[in-house]
Amino acid sequence: MGKLTVRALRAVLALVLAGTVFVQVLMVWVLVSGSDPEDGALPLTPLRVITVLGMLSAQVALVSVWRLVTMVRRGTVFSHAAFRYVDAVIGAIVAAAVLWFAVTAVNAPGQRDDPGVTVIMGGVGLAILGVALIVLVLRMLLAQAVARDVEAAHMQAELDEVI
Repeated sequence: MGKLTVRALRAVLALVLAGTVFVQVLMVWVLVSGSDPEDGALPLTPLRVITVLGMLSAQVALVSVWRLVTMVRRGTVFSHAAFRYVDAVIGAIVAAAVLWFAVTAVNAPGQRDDPGVTVIMGGVGLAILGVALIVLVLRMLLAQAVARDVEAAHMQAELDEVI
């Protein structure tokens, strides 16, 4: 991975992380202070809480990807330490899907005239779970690569002893 790619990815990760923290702080302030500017029919408090939690799951994924990029840069990504971060990404994606289903449930009563919206939102939740499954498959590929790397190191050590 080139230096420019790593820098660009880190810049994007930092901007998204800073943006989500900023929005979280504002939303928590609105919830705590009771200064809700909108008095609409939607249940805004549950939606705000779910949004704050959703951003937290995104932040976990962002930090984990940052750590994985660091490992790639150092050439240590094919190690057992990488699994911790990949597992955190998978967990964050599953949490985001669960939170999306919660948003769907909160939004569903207002969609009685048009239940298609709720069905579409449920489909989006399934798609989010699909992303978690894709990352799980990538984790399995990482596991195979780590196993082959360990095996190659063992064979190299045996070859060094023979020589």
